[in-house]
Amino acid sequence: MESPIERYLQRIHQEISSLKDGKPYSTIPAMANVNPDNFGICLTTVDGYIYEVGDTREEFSIQSISKPFTYGLALADLGLEAVDEKVDVEPSGDSFNEMSLAEGTGRPSNAMINAGALTATSLIKGSGGNARFKRVLNTYSAFAGRQLTVNNEIFESELEHGHRNRALAHLLRSFNIIEDDPTPVLEDYFRQCSVLVNCLDLSIMAATLANSGRNPMTDKQVMEIVPIERVLSVMTTCGMYDDAGAWISTVGMPAKSGVGGGTIAVLPGQVGLAVYSPPLDEHGSSVRGMATSQRLSRDMELHFVRAARTGKSAIRSTYDITASPSGIRRNDEAMEILRNHGHRARVIELNGDLLFAGTESMVRELSALEENVELVILDLRRVDEVADVSLRLLAEARENLVEDGRELVLIDSEGTLAETFEDVDRDVPTFDTRTAAVEWCENQLITRYGDELSLPSRVDIAECPALNPLSTDDVRKLAERMEPREYQDGEVVRRIGQRFGGVFFILAGKITTSVAGPTGHRVKLTTLSAGMTFGELALGSDDRQETTVKAAGNVEVMVLTAEAISRLESEDQRLALELWKALTRDAYTRVDLYLRETAIRIRD
Repeated sequence: MESPIERYLQRIHQEISSLKDGKPYSTIPAMANVNPDNFGICLTTVDGYIYEVGDTREEFSIQSISKPFTYGLALADLGLEAVDEKVDVEPSGDSFNEMSLAEGTGRPSNAMINAGALTATSLIKGSGGNARFKRVLNTYSAFAGRQLTVNNEIFESELEHGHRNRALAHLLRSFNIIEDDPTPVLEDYFRQCSVLVNCLDLSIMAATLANSGRNPMTDKQVMEIVPIERVLSVMTTCGMYDDAGAWISTVGMPAKSGVGGGTIAVLPGQVGLAVYSPPLDEHGSSVRGMATSQRLSRDMELHFVRAARTGKSAIRSTYDITASPSGIRRNDEAMEILRNHGHRARVIELNGDLLFAGTESMVRELSALEENVELVILDLRRVDEVADVSLRLLAEARENLVEDGRELVLIDSEGTLAETFEDVDRDVPTFDTRTAAVEWCENQLITRYGDELSLPSRVDIAECPALNPLSTDDVRKLAERMEPREYQDGEVVRRIGQRFGGVFFILAGKITTSVAGPTGHRVKLTTLSAGMTFGELALGSDDRQETTVKAAGNVEVMVLTAEAISRLESEDQRLALELWKALTRDAYTRVDLYLRETAIRIRD
């Protein structure tokens, strides 16, 4: 099934492709001949799932997007205090190449403008046999999860035409912010700006920042949390230069742009976004990169104010219904169908908040279902907050399921998604308990893969599975000792504590059994339908009823009362023995179902 998120990204890529504003960066001649129609969008989640559309594998120079990563390396090497002595953390309000140096000290305002970035590069020292730039490149590569390279043509062009940066470097040297010859610093800075990346690389680098410094693809801890925290803070206030205020208002994520056409945005704990499109606005940022980021933030509710909680997967567990049966005692034909086809109904338990990251993991799970899954049960009982984006994506996912010939089923006792499916073409089956939802799915599978004998609405006494081991004559003799009874919907048939009242054989209708839960509310245990029995288990509990038995709709039964059984034992011991053997066999089968359902409840 196609993911609603992939479909959404394709749609906005097509729409934003029509933007023709801006021009590619031309100050560096080697960058002037890029195709202005190149456009890619890539999202990487903190658990390593990638969504990409468009020109995501087209390489371009990283330019100023290198700055946060070099700054982070300096912080990791020297610590916050030592780096702060050389470069401040205050927004400058100036464009990226302004001479924003503090009066008297010459300290740059922050590490995102060129003066601060040159300072950060100067703070990196060679180590372990690796020169400064080799360490910088290795850090970028570790963030990207692959070995990156330098475009020498762009480097040489930067070196030849980067006069303003050369002036900045010498000005910083005059204040002793750069303590040695600025020429090697300039060369390494130009090299770092000339590193080739693609949109996919940048999204993984952003996701590594979002994942507290651990690369979600390689699982390598690239950088510790203290420098990551500082880097993201400075990206928030300074990453978009003189457009930072508008960015944080409309997009609300730490970000960095580059004149090569790249843009990254980071939602900590959830996702890294990268956009590539060369035409730039007056601030030096990608026009389509800005539009895409604003659109995603609005539609997917990625602004940090809305998505403040850590984005862990909302998937608690998944399993097919054979691992958690409903507890209904089926006839042999129905049980065989469920053994063969139970894998076609799958339960997905959700928990926590359904914000973007939680919704993404849920949608991904739905999109990756095996083709033989026909019924999908979403268990929402442990879900807390549900964002609007979750409702929209779930509604779209449900449409995709229907298109694939599948059915969505909800366990939603709080009515969390009650309004989401009000206008759909057919009702979405919704239940208060897992038992009820699983029972419905079992019945669907039995109906699809069985015949009228598999799910009967009415049976004769001879068709009750518990009596299968007996001969026709023995069943007739027992039936003669039984009495017929009828119960109305909701009528209590047996109460907890009552003495053994006989064995009840259901001919038509349904019976539910329940007990009091730990908080006093009723917990439904099983539903019994035509052909099933109840009452006999009281014999294993000091002849006392341990569950409340109630009619669910109108019910017809035949009862072999306790008195009738007592007479049978004295008048026909052979038949009594055959009866108890048959009931014992049936009870063992039912206890097995109870144990499996109990195991699921204990795990919950």
